[in-house]
This record gives sequence, structure tokens and C-alpha cells, in this order.
Amino acid sequence: MSISLSILPSLSLHHHTHTHAHPPLTTRSMSLLRTLTHAHPLRHHQNRRRFFSLITASAVQQDTTLFTPTPISLIEPAAESLFHVSIDVSDAPDIASSYTRPGQYLQLKVPQSPKPSFLAIASPPFVSTNKNRNSFELQFLVKTVPGSTAELLCDLKKGDVVEITAAMGNGFDVHRISPPHIFSTVLIFATGSGISPIRSLIESGFSADKRSDVRLYYGARNLKRMAYQDRFEDWESSGVKIVPVLSQPDEGWTGETGFVQAAFCRSKNILNPNATGVVLCGQKQMTEEITSILSEDGVSTDKILKNF
Repeated sequence: MSISLSILPSLSLHHHTHTHAHPPLTTRSMSLLRTLTHAHPLRHHQNRRRFFSLITASAVQQDTTLFTPTPISLIEPAAESLFHVSIDVSDAPDIASSYTRPGQYLQLKVPQSPKPSFLAIASPPFVSTNKNRNSFELQFLVKTVPGSTAELLCDLKKGDVVEITAAMGNGFDVHRISPPHIFSTVLIFATGSGISPIRSLIESGFSADKRSDVRLYYGARNLKRMAYQDRFEDWESSGVKIVPVLSQPDEGWTGETGFVQAAFCRSKNILNPNATGVVLCGQKQMTEEITSILSEDGVSTDKILKNF
């Protein structure tokens, strides 16, 4: 998906406040209750108590995600409808150390909303930067949507406190497209705010300069919606060729237009499918069509990396 911030409904635990209240029953739960009751009719009440005890314990276990209060150190516009957000985790070493691979994400809650949201981490893992630091920041690219948790987040300011979890997910497993002399071609595709974890990948270093063909096809509506343009020069100097693709370009645009997958098909140039790795992040239709196109061309699906 192209949206790196999505709303995840939280699990309400208000029904655990009173010992005699029971959590809502799902179809599966009701089936289990009927099984226990019919199997042991004489112990109906005993089984019923045991059943609700199991369900309640399961619900609590599923909602044990730990959120840590952390301050915002930066919020500023990144592009139209997109914001740079930095969160200081200097006093949260467990969170800082949990981020080990580009493409990971975490959950975030703002004071005005109890609903946690998923955010892909845009900055590279601390271990890959090889710098001595006195402070640690996690950086994000957030798309603001009216009425969403994203909008509430982007309305905050430096110093405001949010709650975040440790980094989650397996991220991009670049070991599957290594070593670089064997996987000499890496094709990267991103749309919208899906560029966020791609930035993490590029800036963490994956030996792009040791590969003969590394291309990033980056799709946006227009240049006003395209984040990280100020980083393109550094990315290209690291060995990544940037191919911007605009679906609704402004007058005078002479680059690639339309959808990312169509732009790629116009200039595939895959010399050796067995030596090709792929990284995808963004709009679902794009990722599915790119996967289909490359699979038909002989690229192994095991070498097509996603961060979810």
C-alpha cells in the first residue's frame, strides 16, 4: 500500500474492569462453549466459568503490546499532504535497539486518539549508520488524511509526547539478494509514501555501488507530491538510478508518466533474471502487477522483497 500510516483499531479492555463481565463472543467462541456444554452437561456451570476464563485470558494476552512515551523532536512538511516526523528515542534504548533492519515498522498512539497506527520507519537502522551518537531519532514520512490519526499526529508540535512500540516485522531481507556480485541487478519500486521504508533501505546501504544496475522507480501524482527530492543526488551517488514517474505531471514534465509498472515495462532491460533482486513498497495494484510481470520474465518470487 502507498499509505505508510494506517489506523489499527485497538482492543478495548473495559470489560475486564469487573470480574463478572464477559468479553464479546465470536462465532468460534460460541462453538467452543456449545462443545463444552454438550460434552459435559452435568458440569455446565463449571465449564461455562472455565470457558469465559480462557476467553478473557486470551483477550488480555493479545493486548500486551508495550507502548512507551516518547517526545517528538521534529514535524515539518515533506511534500503536499506529507510530513517529516522525528521521534526522540534516546531515553528508550529498548526501542532503539529493536530497529535492526530497513523496512521495519512500529505502532504509534497520539494523546487525542486511543487507536494505534502503523508507521514504517524511514531513517536507517542505527547499527547501519556506524556513527557515535548522543541522541537517537526515529524518522517517519507520514501522509495526513482528514479525520485520521495521521492528521492528529501531524497537528502536534516539537516536544509533544506520543506513545510508540518497539520496531516490528522482518523488514527487507536483503540477504536474499546478496552477495552483490551475484545479484548484480536490483529493481526497486515505490509509490506515494511507500518511499519511506525504501529510503531506509537505500541509506542503510545494500552495496548498490557494487552492483551494475540498481534502479528506483518512484511514482507520485506530481512533483509536489514527491518526497525526498533533496536526497536524490545522494542516492544516485550511492549507486541508485532514480526514475521518477508522475501520473498527473505538471506542464513541461519530460520524464516518465503514467503508472510505475507501465514505465518499467517500457524499459525493462533485464539481462539476467537469475541475477535480479526486487524490492517493492506501495500501492497494492502496483506491487501485484510488478510481481506478475517479473515472475513471467523468470525472476524468482523468493528474490522479490516486501516489508510485510
